[in-house]
Amino acid sequence: MLVFAGLAPHPPIIVPEVGGPELEKAAQTVRGMREWARAAAAARPETLVFISPHGSFLRSALGYLGGRDLAGSLASFGAPEVSFRAPNDLELGRAIAAEAGRVGVEVVELEQGVLDLYRGEGLDHGIMVPLYYLREAGVDAALVAFGISLLPFEKLFQFGRALDRAVRRSPRRVGLVASGDLSHRLKRGAPAGYDPLGRVFDEAVRDALARMDTERILTLPEELVERAGECGLRPIIMLLGALQEYEVESKIYSYEGPFGVGYLVAGFSIKEAAQAGAQESPHVRLARASLEHYLRTGKMLPVPDPVPPGMEGRAGVFVSLKKHGQLRGCIGTIEPYQENIAAEIIHNAVSAGVQDPRFWPVTLEELPELKISVDVLTPPEPVASEKDLDPRRYGVIVRSRGRTGLLLPDLEGIDTVEEQIRIARQKAGIPPGEPVQLARFEVIRYE
Repeated sequence: MLVFAGLAPHPPIIVPEVGGPELEKAAQTVRGMREWARAAAAARPETLVFISPHGSFLRSALGYLGGRDLAGSLASFGAPEVSFRAPNDLELGRAIAAEAGRVGVEVVELEQGVLDLYRGEGLDHGIMVPLYYLREAGVDAALVAFGISLLPFEKLFQFGRALDRAVRRSPRRVGLVASGDLSHRLKRGAPAGYDPLGRVFDEAVRDALARMDTERILTLPEELVERAGECGLRPIIMLLGALQEYEVESKIYSYEGPFGVGYLVAGFSIKEAAQAGAQESPHVRLARASLEHYLRTGKMLPVPDPVPPGMEGRAGVFVSLKKHGQLRGCIGTIEPYQENIAAEIIHNAVSAGVQDPRFWPVTLEELPELKISVDVLTPPEPVASEKDLDPRRYGVIVRSRGRTGLLLPDLEGIDTVEEQIRIARQKAGIPPGEPVQLARFEVIRYE
C-alpha cells in the first residue's frame, strides 16, 4: 500500500558534508527537507520507490536498477563519507514493470553491465540527497530506483498509474519520492543561464501542486517547459499518475532558488483511495459500464433489469467524454431511438467512445482517465428568433435544407447566443448568412 509520496530537490550542496558554509544559503530548503522527511518517517514506509532524473535515462522505455542491493555515495561531490546501501525490492520493481507493460509502457531492469552504459554506478545524487534526509529522520527502507524517459507525458502518467496498481498489491508499506529540481534559469549566473520564464514555470508548478491541479501540470505549454530548463517535471508527472486514484492533501514545505535553481519540497498525504467512478451519478456509471463492456467484449451491454430509477422514460441523450480536460468524444441523439433512457445511454456511450469521427477510438486503458457526462434532453421546441435563446439554459438546434447542427447548453467558453449558433452552424456545414430554423432544448446533466 502507498503510505507516503513526496517531491524533493536534489542539490548535493544541501547535504551538510558537501555544502559546508554554503549550506546556509539554502536554509529554507534544509528546514523543508527535514520537516518533509519527518513526515515520511511517520508513515513508516518499508520500501521507498524513487524516480530520479539523474538515474537511468532511456528514450522509449523506463529503467530501474537491478541487483540484490543498491548503494551509492556522494564521493564525487567531495563527501565520500556520505554513502548508503539498502536491499533492492526487486519483487516490487518487477511487479511495477509488469503492470506498466500491460498499458504499453516498456520497463527495463538494468543489470550491472547494461547499467554501466548509462550511469557507471549505483544510486545517483537524485536519490542520495533525499535519502540523506530520510535516513537522518530514521527511515530504514528497501529501495526501488527508477530513472526517467523521453516517453510522452501521457505515457509517463500511465506509468504512474501502473506503479500505483502494483504498489496496492504489495504487502509492504511503500513511499514514493519524485526527485527533481525546477527551473535552472531563475537568475543571471544560473547554471543554465537566465530566462524570465523560469520563474513563471516554477510558480505554475508550485501553484498546481499546492492545489493538486494535475491538468495544469499535464498541459503546461511546451515553450514554457523548454525555456525553464527544468529536470523535475517528468518525475512529477509520474508521481501525479500514481496519486490519481487517491484523495490527497498537498503540503508545500519550502521553495527557494538561491543559486538560480528552483528547489521545491512538497509532501502529499494520502487520505484514502477513491475508486474510479465512485462519485459518479447512476447515469454516468451506466455510460462507463457500457463503454467498458463494449471495449472488453465487442458487444453491447444488456439493459439492466429492472431499468434503473429515472431511466424508464424515453428521451434524447448525449454522452460526452473528456480526458485531461480535453474533449475525447461526444455523440448523442436529439430524439429517442431506444426503448428507454438506459438503452439510449448504453448505445450513445459506445458511439461517443468508438464512433466519433473526430477522434481515434477510446482504448480500455484510457477508460479510468475519462471524465464522462450524460445530458438527457427535453423535447426540442421551435423558436422565432435568437432572442428566445440563452446559452446557459438552452441548447440550440439549427436546421437548413436537410442539415442539422446541435450545441449543448452551459458549455465552458460559450457565453453568447451568437457564438452558440456559429458553432452549431459549423457542425452542420451551414455557412454564415444562410437562413436557418432554430429550436431550443434544455438538459439534465449528470456527472
